[in-house]
Amino acid sequence: MADADGMTGAEADRPTSKNADLPVRLASAVVMVGVSSIALWLGGWFWIAFVALLAGLVLWEWNLLAKAFAKSPVTEVLWLFFGAIYVGGAALAMVEVRQSYVPFFMLIGFILPIIAVDVGAYFAGRAIGGPKIAPKISPSKTWAGLGGGIFAASVVAIAVQYFFPEAAHFGAVPPEGFSAANLIAPVAAGTLIAVLAQAGDFFESWMKRRAGAKDSGKLIPGHGGVFDRLDGFIAVFFVLACTRIFFG
Repeated sequence: MADADGMTGAEADRPTSKNADLPVRLASAVVMVGVSSIALWLGGWFWIAFVALLAGLVLWEWNLLAKAFAKSPVTEVLWLFFGAIYVGGAALAMVEVRQSYVPFFMLIGFILPIIAVDVGAYFAGRAIGGPKIAPKISPSKTWAGLGGGIFAASVVAIAVQYFFPEAAHFGAVPPEGFSAANLIAPVAAGTLIAVLAQAGDFFESWMKRRAGAKDSGKLIPGHGGVFDRLDGFIAVFFVLACTRIFFG
């Protein structure tokens, strides 16, 4: 997940040229998008196996970070237990959503808004800059980037609500026109998604700083670890899982 100015937690601490590893990053991104799209389209056990693989890799990286900063065996076990709940809950939500929606609706209604947060944060953070949100945790995240993420996610949510109401969630209904009342639900959804995604990014950055690590892992060339790429997704889907459990 990118920081609020478009940089990942790893990039925030890396003094190398911004574009030095661009070809590797692009190639890795193409592979990740391709594999994810195929698994999403196939659904069923293919999607379950894919999500389980990602969850397992994230937990492996989580455990390495926790082991690096845990002050006692008991603390380490508690972190591992929390990680299993956090990552496992998000994974279950990803599986449940795929079973409830066709691939295209899951893509535009649940995945695309989170990606939009990254894109909006990148451009707004680079173009505007400004005050940092919490420089001691992640020195690259700015309030402007968060605002850009909220705007981008809200635009996607409005478009989904208006053109594909079957894919809309958070209780949104298809609007009759772009009035202020029609925009409340999708803007609220976009804002919530952006805040949760950024909170997940902050949380992972905090874990890495405590562990003294630049990346959660080195599995993805040019991108760091799997946790680095999925921190925002995990936060959003974990909250979605909690919502489904407690509110049906």
